[in-house]
Amino acid sequence: MIVYGSEVSYFTGKFEAYLRFKEIPYERRPLGVYHYLWKIRRKLGVAQLPTVELPGGRWMSDTTPMIAWLEQQHPTPPVIPSDPLQRFFALLIEDFGDEWLWRPAMHYRWDNAFDRHLLSAELASELVRLPLPLAVRRRWIAWRQARLFVRGDGVDRHTRPHMDAAYTRVLDRLEPVFGGRPFLFGERPTVADYGLFGSMFRHFSLDPTPARIMRDRAPSVYEWVARTWNARASRIGSQELLGGLPEDLGPLLRESGETHLEMLAANAEAHGAGQSHHDFRVQGVGYERVPTSAYRVWALEQLRRNFRRLPPEPRERVEHLLKAHGCWVPLWRVGELDSGHDRDGRAPFGPGIRMVRD
Repeated sequence: MIVYGSEVSYFTGKFEAYLRFKEIPYERRPLGVYHYLWKIRRKLGVAQLPTVELPGGRWMSDTTPMIAWLEQQHPTPPVIPSDPLQRFFALLIEDFGDEWLWRPAMHYRWDNAFDRHLLSAELASELVRLPLPLAVRRRWIAWRQARLFVRGDGVDRHTRPHMDAAYTRVLDRLEPVFGGRPFLFGERPTVADYGLFGSMFRHFSLDPTPARIMRDRAPSVYEWVARTWNARASRIGSQELLGGLPEDLGPLLRESGETHLEMLAANAEAHGAGQSHHDFRVQGVGYERVPTSAYRVWALEQLRRNFRRLPPEPRERVEHLLKAHGCWVPLWRVGELDSGHDRDGRAPFGPGIRMVRD
């Protein structure tokens, strides 16, 4: 298995941690200009980090369906819990990490001058191997990333304080959890851990500004990052998960309801109305001119599908918990959804779609 990505990439880090836990052999290669602009686009329609080439020549992308597919090939030990209630909330937390924490992670990396200088040089050296001076490539990377993933995703001088706090609030909600047990749901990692790991590893724990905050404010989270990267199924795969939804994850779910699900609902409403951009408001802060994303509609479709597939008894308990933590209303606020993505269920092998426009 060849994983085309980057050693400082959000989703490459998430996927590598999963592969390392399952002890699935792989080789990481930089997703260079040739693969990004030509080869992978011909295979999957879009290029994004990471993209995987399997033995035999099949290609796949998007970490959530890639992990789901690999779970079928390597089912023991499972990272997607077998308990229906626990599975639903693990996948919800994974999506919170994928869709919401992406925004503060990009903000911290590209809005802080020292971080921006360091990481643009790293990405330019690793991925943009063109016959141009490093300074030129570095400046282009910094401009591109900020344009697409910071200013292009609604982060500006009015919303930056909220992005600063979005990170520290999550640290404060996770610190007591990891101070008491190794992983979110018990003694071994689940897909929920990997969803949070994308931002917490190669952005928040490694980029200078957020890493300093994590070390000082949430040392147990810092320890969990290293523990998750070092976890191996052969050592801890037989360890037990806690039953149901641990009570101390309630504040994290409330954070998801106030931010992540509100964002997904506003985006879905705009998508249904055919709007290319939209505004949304979370925790009293307004984000303006955010590009409407079909992928984020698909993410909301998947969360709803996960709920509808629950057996009756756990479905009642999940509904009760969603209502108790402020997640129910934004999850269902918008009527019927139609992202247009993966209608034939081929993900991760079908035509890809980007979360944020390129």
